[in-house]
Amino acid sequence: MAHGWPRLDLGIVPRFDPKAWTLRIDGAVEKPATLTWAQFTALPPAAVTADFHCVTGWSRFDNRWEGVSFRTIADLARPLPAARHVVLTCGDAGYTTNLPLDMLLDDDVLFAYRHDGKPLPLEHGGPLRLVVPKRYAWKSAKWVRQVTFVEKDEPGYWEVRGYSNTADPWTEDRYSF
Repeated sequence: MAHGWPRLDLGIVPRFDPKAWTLRIDGAVEKPATLTWAQFTALPPAAVTADFHCVTGWSRFDNRWEGVSFRTIADLARPLPAARHVVLTCGDAGYTTNLPLDMLLDDDVLFAYRHDGKPLPLEHGGPLRLVVPKRYAWKSAKWVRQVTFVEKDEPGYWEVRGYSNTADPWTEDRYSF
């Protein structure tokens, strides 16, 4: 465990084989794609230093994330005008989460494969996790394998179980009930 960074997940840590790994980008886009690990890591790099907030009440400050900007993926896929939301599907037992497309296009949102100068550990979402600093960590999906652009919001794993759809740590928006 990284110092001050508890491991929270559904209990399944997917294996990573860089030769078999792919990221599927689909849905309401002009150019669906499936990227290999080599193709993904060859995309223009991005870096963000940001805090990381968990719904359980802890935060980890000044994390250095490195990876690929969500904007780069959106530019590659070219979302259709009707695309307003994104569903992220992960490698751990069908975990999904959802976010508005306009939020994902913020400058600080990226798909991270490095954390604090080292490869992102598997237990923290490696090889690839989404990082959305302005939302609680369950929106920063671990082990991302699919990015689906959709017209209407589709609540994800935690959202259908009563967690807030907006997940704003600044207003402590944790639960929808």
